[in-house]
Formats: sequence, structure tokens, C-alpha cells
Amino acid sequence: MDSKPYPDRHSDLVKRCQQGERRAQYDLYQQYVKAMYNVCLRIVNHEAEAEDVLQEAFIDAFSHIGSFRGQSTFGAWLKQIVVNRAINHLRGRRLALVSLDSIPFGDEDNDGTGQPDFADTEPYDEEGVQLEVERVRRALSQLPEGYRVVLSLYLFEGYDHEEIGNVLNISETTSRTQYLRGKKRLLDLLK
Repeated sequence: MDSKPYPDRHSDLVKRCQQGERRAQYDLYQQYVKAMYNVCLRIVNHEAEAEDVLQEAFIDAFSHIGSFRGQSTFGAWLKQIVVNRAINHLRGRRLALVSLDSIPFGDEDNDGTGQPDFADTEPYDEEGVQLEVERVRRALSQLPEGYRVVLSLYLFEGYDHEEIGNVLNISETTSRTQYLRGKKRLLDLLK
């Protein structure tokens, strides 16, 4: 019995895809399409472009599924393809990160707003949470691409600043600065 470092609940579907079974590709696609679309949308910030990037990522994944060795879960492998496709798409649009010199320095993490921490003061209200999530999503979509991409990769995709720097071809320091400034701008938009 071979022990894989990352057990994958979709390993049977992956094996069937590697054997060229179309139905397995469809089933695997259905398992991941919503989550991967959300990854694309957070990065490219345009619904139709996110759909295009997603389709290209799935084509890449299924074209290269033979190279998937199970050293991570299929979802993690696919997510890496999706993120790379989305970043490359942005590069094609001439992604311009906000220059560090173009924004005046101030209190990056000034939390002296006097506003209560809603997580501590509000009872759990699922509808209210959904409305708040939508409000944050809208505010995030208003950020400049550089801020939005770094925030999305860091907060939602779990990348660290070194990884973000490598993916975006920026320094780790620039990634951290983009994150802090993007977070401040996001909080300003949410006021």
C-alpha cells in the first residue's frame, strides 16, 4: 500500500482523468469550478475575464494531468495553475503595482477609529454576515489592481509575502507594503 503525503478524496477521479475518461474530467470540474472561479474573480476583478481565465486553467490542468504526481492534493495543484493563469492574465493587461513613492506615508495600521470590533459585539446573524461579505467584496473590487492582487493572494489564497513577491516579480518588502496600504485603503472604503 503506497502512502501519499497528502491523501486526496478525489484521487479516483484524478486517476480516471489521467486515463482520458471525459466523464471524470466533468465530475472533477464540477467539484472545483465554483471555488476556482472565486479565486480568479478575486484576482482579475472582472467576471467575464475570470470565466475565461478559469476555462484556460482547467484546459491546462486537464492537458497536464499526467504530470500530477499526488505530492499535494489535486485542489492545491489546480489552485496553483489557476493563480498563475490569473496573474499571467493581469500581466497581459499590464498590471501596474502602485508605486511606493506615489502614496504619502502615514499610519499604515492606524486602528484608532473608535469603531467597535463587530466580531465581538454583534450576535451571529447569517444574513448580516452575507451582507457584510458582499460589502467587503465590493470594496475589495474598488482597490487598485496591485493592492487587490496582493491582498487576495495573502488573505484568501494563503500565500506569504515571499511567495507573492516571486509570483508578481516584486520584492518581499514591496509585497508587505502593498498589503499594508491595500488593507488601509480597504478599511477606508468600508467606513
